[in-house]
Amino acid sequence: MILDWRSTAKMLQFDEKADRVVPPTGFTARLTLFSSFAMAFLAVFALALSLAAGRVADRWGEELAQSSTLRISAPAGEVATQTEAALRVLRTTPGIEDARALTAEEQRALLTPWFGPDLPIEDLPLPQLIDITETEGGYDAAGLRLRLAAEAPAAVLDDHARWRRPLVDAAARLRLLGWLSILLIASATAAMVTLAANAALAANAQVIAVLRLVGAKDTYIARAFVRRFALRSLTGAAVGTLVGVIALFLIPAGSDETGFLTDLRLQGIGWLWAVLIPPLSGLVAFVATRFAAGRVLEELA
Repeated sequence: MILDWRSTAKMLQFDEKADRVVPPTGFTARLTLFSSFAMAFLAVFALALSLAAGRVADRWGEELAQSSTLRISAPAGEVATQTEAALRVLRTTPGIEDARALTAEEQRALLTPWFGPDLPIEDLPLPQLIDITETEGGYDAAGLRLRLAAEAPAAVLDDHARWRRPLVDAAARLRLLGWLSILLIASATAAMVTLAANAALAANAQVIAVLRLVGAKDTYIARAFVRRFALRSLTGAAVGTLVGVIALFLIPAGSDETGFLTDLRLQGIGWLWAVLIPPLSGLVAFVATRFAAGRVLEELA
């Protein structure tokens, strides 16, 4: 290959004469700017969606990990007795910080989003719910079930294990999909920049031939294309990233109730990843143009 890695630093050095080899405007310039802009814009949203989904899943997983629910399903005359027996067992179980029976108003509030505010809860044979708050170490669920079976047989324990596992898996897969999306975006950017560089090199074949006749080296010619396309990609990506971040701020702020679709604003380390999008796009364009220039110059030799 004509270009070697030791010439990388020289590729980025400003050279006004060399830059004249590449047309400053035209189809290739617009293609590079637009593709970098669009891909950076999409990368911001892919990053925001993966981080927001991960935050929500982590939060839900932590909340469910610290709580459990006990359901008392018994005839109306036995509900109070079974509830008291279950509470005694729970309050004497190591690893349980607190246990309390939900009031009728609290159970109505839980059902309101599904059945509306006019639900006649007092006329329905609903089970009594007991909210359990665990310590950090947790409790022995198998042992607790055995004690409840002996003292409160109508009690059914739900330690939320079946809810936690899918949420943790979903968080990991969403993060993986987010990174895969960004990787595909980077690949698409490299492909578009490579096409634009090939088109520019082919369009300037006669100019390249003349430069070779007057003694210009291929490293000198390639430097012009690499630097110009890398800067175009960096500029387009910077604008695309800025527009993407502004678009995220136009989305209403999220909350625990609304979920991740309204909690897309970047937080913490997410800002660092967003800031890295333009230079990474420029790096992708640099590498793609460098290899494209080397290959085309060899063909034109």
